[in-house]
Amino acid sequence: MAGRNRGAVESEIKETLGLVPHFFSRIPDDLLDHEWELFKKLELGETLIPNKYKELIGLAVHSETKCRYCTLFHMEAAKMFGATDEEIQEALHYAKNSIGWSAYLNGIREDYDGFAQELEQIKDYLAAKG
Repeated sequence: MAGRNRGAVESEIKETLGLVPHFFSRIPDDLLDHEWELFKKLELGETLIPNKYKELIGLAVHSETKCRYCTLFHMEAAKMFGATDEEIQEALHYAKNSIGWSAYLNGIREDYDGFAQELEQIKDYLAAKG
C-alpha cells in the first residue's frame, strides 16, 4: 500500500512543526509517510501514557543510551508537555538508580529464578498488607 507523496507529507510536517526537520528529509520517499505517522502518534499524540510521562521515560532511556540527539529532544519535549525541573531531575535520578541495580545484579550474576521467586513473595506480602 503506497503512502502519500513526499510533498504532501512534508507539507503536513511543516504545518505541524513549523518546519521540516532535516532528519526527515533523509528518510527515503517510500518510508516517509509511515515514519511521520508513527512520530505523530507516539511523540505528539495522546496515547495511553500521557505525553509528559512518555517524554520523561524517553529522557531517562536516552540518558543511558547516551544519544545526545534523543536526550535533547526528550528534554525539550518533556518541558513542552509540562514537566517541571524537579520531575526531570527525578526521572534522571530514577534512571541512574535503576541502571545501577541492573549493573550490580548482572555483575554478580544473581540467580534469575530465585530473584523471580523472591519478587513474587514480596508482591504477595505487600498485597496482603494492603
